[in-house]
Amino acid sequence: MAVINFTTKLSSENVFMPELPEVETIKNGLLDLSSAVIKDIIIRFPRLRYPLNREELMKMSGQKVKSVERRAKYLLLKLENGTLIIHLGMSGRITLYSGEAPQVQKHDHVDIQFDNYTLRYNDPRRFGCIVYTENPENSALLMKLGPEPFSSEFTPHYLKNKINNRKTPIKQLIMDNAIVVGVGNIYACESLFMTKISPLTLGSKLTLAQCKKLVTNIQTVLQNAINAGGSSLRDYKNANGDLGYFQTSHNVYGRTDQPCKVCSTPIKEVRLGQRNSFYCPECQK
Repeated sequence: MAVINFTTKLSSENVFMPELPEVETIKNGLLDLSSAVIKDIIIRFPRLRYPLNREELMKMSGQKVKSVERRAKYLLLKLENGTLIIHLGMSGRITLYSGEAPQVQKHDHVDIQFDNYTLRYNDPRRFGCIVYTENPENSALLMKLGPEPFSSEFTPHYLKNKINNRKTPIKQLIMDNAIVVGVGNIYACESLFMTKISPLTLGSKLTLAQCKKLVTNIQTVLQNAINAGGSSLRDYKNANGDLGYFQTSHNVYGRTDQPCKVCSTPIKEVRLGQRNSFYCPECQK
């Protein structure tokens, strides 16, 4: 049985959501669904972030999965005539069972049944979404997204042009999905630390040389996190049931008042755009 779990840690201080490395890891665990045929869709509770469209979802029945992909923080099951788009929200969990699925539990809202698998969606807070569309290129969920951080489009010149006149802190800019997708809070903090740029620095202040370093470091941090299986946020597990371990290498994220691993200065915490941000005031100027 293959199991992919992602649940988020909820507290009054922080709300964690799956970021690109976690969603990429989950996507990789779903690759066995390639060429599988959808037999049935069972909807137990239709009210997620957007009400589930039963009529549209039932159009998937009988269709073969052509590929399993990721766009930003969305999972995409590309079918013969359309695409299933899944977002895990704050508390969503996907479980892929081979053979017979176990007894339904509370908050198990949707089952997608194949010949040899059941894909089950559980979401206590119901902030996730499951949408089927025959025209994904026109989907409001996807059409305004910026480039992927590993794509050839995400270059230093591209980033410089996007932020050149922005009087907004750079951390908020690299978390803007219209500029680049998938750089969530954890990885934005870590990338800026590696680049020695304060999260408070205005986008308009960055030089092209700094943009070059930042693009490289965003890609490095994300790739390292993917290799480590993501950051372990409470019950997150990959397809093999293993926890993500990138959190063991965090330099600044979640380390308020702890000594910087480079200079021993206490890590500071500030609020930017309703998100907690962590940085070293000595290393990051």
